[in-house]
Amino acid sequence: MRGRHDVILKRKRRRAFRRTDKTTGEINMNRFRSLGVAAGAAQLASADILSRMSTAPRRAGTARPFDLVLEPRSWQGLAAPHAANAQFKIHMFDTMRAFEKRGVDAIVLPCFLSHTFIDELTANLTVPVANIMTALVAHVQRTFPSVRRIGVLTSGAIRENGLFERYFDAARFSVLHPRDGAGVDCVTSAVYGDEGIRNGRVHGRPVELLRAACADLVAQGAEIIVPGLAEIGLVLRALGLFGVPLVDANQVYARYVAAGRYAQQERRFKLGVVGGVGPAATVDFMAKLVRNTPATRDQDHIKVIVEQNPQIPDRTDALVGNGADPTLALYAACKTLEEGGADLIAIPCNTAHAFVERIQPGLGVPIVNMLTCTADYLRETFPGLHEVGVLATSGTLASRVYEQALDARGFAQIAPAAFAQARLMNAIYGPRGAKAGYTSGECSDDLAAAVDDLVAQGVQVIVLACTELPLLLRDAVLACPGGRVLRVVDPTEVLARRCVAYALGGGSAQGAVTGSAELAEGGRFGVASAYG
Repeated sequence: MRGRHDVILKRKRRRAFRRTDKTTGEINMNRFRSLGVAAGAAQLASADILSRMSTAPRRAGTARPFDLVLEPRSWQGLAAPHAANAQFKIHMFDTMRAFEKRGVDAIVLPCFLSHTFIDELTANLTVPVANIMTALVAHVQRTFPSVRRIGVLTSGAIRENGLFERYFDAARFSVLHPRDGAGVDCVTSAVYGDEGIRNGRVHGRPVELLRAACADLVAQGAEIIVPGLAEIGLVLRALGLFGVPLVDANQVYARYVAAGRYAQQERRFKLGVVGGVGPAATVDFMAKLVRNTPATRDQDHIKVIVEQNPQIPDRTDALVGNGADPTLALYAACKTLEEGGADLIAIPCNTAHAFVERIQPGLGVPIVNMLTCTADYLRETFPGLHEVGVLATSGTLASRVYEQALDARGFAQIAPAAFAQARLMNAIYGPRGAKAGYTSGECSDDLAAAVDDLVAQGVQVIVLACTELPLLLRDAVLACPGGRVLRVVDPTEVLARRCVAYALGGGSAQGAVTGSAELAEGGRFGVASAYG
């Protein structure tokens, strides 16, 4: 259902225009806005806030009218759930995620209890959430700049959580709570008791309890009193005067929401990975992504979303035979990642890059090209090199995508002779090849034959231009007969490093392959035969 009162409703939804203030990082909502209202444990009080919001747009300096979208299913659990109640958290997240999927421009959250875990909510949402605590802190600092001792009227669960203590800087403010009289929590009883505000009582006992709580705060030296439950706004006038200001928190929040200036949640980089091309190569890429991320704890690692779809048609069959075209399947996988919030897409499959030019124009997220990354790495690491041996599928070679990437950087591509290429394909696609789950035996012998052919052609550096090949050959340096040394470059490793560089805020080719000398000089890999 939608909000009524003076809120302007539109049958035809219109997207809001967002403008970011470059100095504050806030989102300024202009034109028509849609706001999702997640009432949480404050269903009754939310109506009061929404009513106040309906008149706020007419005030000078506020944003333009809005459309309110109310949550379809209210919280049916305990009237006063504990802050750590998992089911309440899940309910709030499901409600807010549903708003996000509907395309609302921001979420209104009148429930103070939900703010005890608002960081958990916003960390998993992309839509801005209007923070009631941010609104209150800004109001107090602006309106009462000399105040230091703040009395708070809130529930026991919110007190235990320390919500107000987290937002009001301890170096500047002292947060005071009412002391329990005769074992009675006056505020919790006034709101959630059998004769409390939540049950429709806005006179009598609830007002008496809140007055007692306010009197105790004044006795403790409070210079201002701030409600920490939206329900208190329903009886605020009945409380009377106590010699110190009593903040109308609902009014403060209503004006904050109507003004439409919400701090944008800092968003963590998310990498999207098209997986299943092939499955083992995806696992190898993920392992290299983890290994190349500078991290001392789980939370330091990159956020990754993987669309693992082994049913994407074989890329080589499509390029050299009569196989099904994988373009649409690759595009669909990328769109799924884009819709999942990916900032960058990696495809750990060299041959699939023959189709990147077809699918990139339809995407709003860039695909990091492992072929050009590898060519950049080669030029940086081997500045005097002219020829590069390429071990790739016949599809990759037929598409000439590697040849073109290398040529653009001054390299000549050297491919295996026909017989060696046939053995290489058997190492990848054969019944005892890498795609069948083998990493030693016949597939290793076939790969060795292809390497030997390139060595015989005089190459000094080879590229494992199929993501299954690093599963068979993990050494970066090979000792060859006659004392020669062959350098082996793994594009999966290069791609992983490039993705890490982007995630950490660097986008240049040089920054993306930081530490690449390890590959050229042996580094952690050591000098060893791949077949010994």
